[in-house]
Amino acid sequence: MEKLSGLSHLFMTIFLHNFSTFMVIPAITDVTMSALCPGRDQCSLAIYLTGFQQAIIGLGTLVTMPLIGNMSDKYGRKVLLTVPMSLMIVPSAILAYSRTRNFFYAYYVARTLIAMLSEGSVHCLALAYVADNVPESRRASTFGILTGIASSAFVCGNLSTRFLSTPSTFQVSASVAIAALVYMRLFLQDSIIDEQLTTPILTYKGIGKGKGKAIEQLTTPILTYKGNGKGKANAGCCANEIPIKDVRVFKSAPSLEDMLCLLKSSVTLSQAAVVAFFYSLAEVGLHASLMYYLKAQFHFSKDQFADLMVISGIAGTVSQLVIMPILTPALGETRLLAVGLFFTCVHVFLYSIAWTFWVPYVAAMFSILFVFSHPCMRSIVSKQVGSCEQGKAQGMHFWNKFLRQCHFSPSFLSFNSFIPL
Repeated sequence: MEKLSGLSHLFMTIFLHNFSTFMVIPAITDVTMSALCPGRDQCSLAIYLTGFQQAIIGLGTLVTMPLIGNMSDKYGRKVLLTVPMSLMIVPSAILAYSRTRNFFYAYYVARTLIAMLSEGSVHCLALAYVADNVPESRRASTFGILTGIASSAFVCGNLSTRFLSTPSTFQVSASVAIAALVYMRLFLQDSIIDEQLTTPILTYKGIGKGKGKAIEQLTTPILTYKGNGKGKANAGCCANEIPIKDVRVFKSAPSLEDMLCLLKSSVTLSQAAVVAFFYSLAEVGLHASLMYYLKAQFHFSKDQFADLMVISGIAGTVSQLVIMPILTPALGETRLLAVGLFFTCVHVFLYSIAWTFWVPYVAAMFSILFVFSHPCMRSIVSKQVGSCEQGKAQGMHFWNKFLRQCHFSPSFLSFNSFIPL
């Protein structure tokens, strides 16, 4: 409990940030439709623009997430948290001012550019912060608590949207985003500033009189390069030779080759990456089209979207704050992940066959079981790397965002075939 109390400022920061982010979700569909297709429940342009936006955001995420995670390992989590939390105030502030067509396009451009840098980065850095301060044996349940805090913010944000007008929703969102930034800067203590890594992903062990002695003290590497003492390191995972002076534990952004080497170094890490990719592929496909589908099929609006999300959020919050800490020690992360993946399939299947307006509400209640998936996957990934590489590992976990979003940007547009024009 002492460790968890030490994370209280992180939890409050995540709560405020997610409250601001999630409360605009029920309203954004109506804003988009009224700006692009006034007076209509079906709008192909809105779906095309959403798909294009996701592809562009995914492309930016491919570059920025590993870079942000890597920089947080070196400069600290707090410094890197400041950047996305500051930038994400702008889109809500634009729609808080006006929601006409021109301002919507300004929001669209700003949201796309900012999300290329910021999408998922706050949660990624929060996970790394938790991994810095919590031992391995308790990370899964603590990740679950962190996700539960995010779910409670999801519930509170959507519940507040239920009782606010659309202009007030964006005004409150911008105000809370500012409060989250100020709170984080004032109260959150930085986790680590990595000057001398003790658990590198890459290290070098000299066999002769090479210069490898300069970094012999680095321990527990994931990848070990054994040199011949003549100034070269032979990579066991990568075929090319790397000069000793370049083995600097990712002082800049990790390359794709570095990430592939990391994946190959651990069978568990590779398997987790595959599971995360396919899980995220289904998740993005569902979320990209769900609200437009419900609006076209059952004429849902902001209030119905908020109700749906509150039900899902309450179930997920109870699950992660109460049920998951109990089940994780008993079942283990792998079995709990299997349970979460199974009920994710049930959840998506119910949406796909929804024949009346109450079926989506039933599907949302399965959140109490499918929310196990994310914290279990992240805990498994976290345990495969050292304490000074959590930022890189959690950042790499988000790399699949690019592939999954680009996959659905054109293919989910075929969703138009289900929506009368």
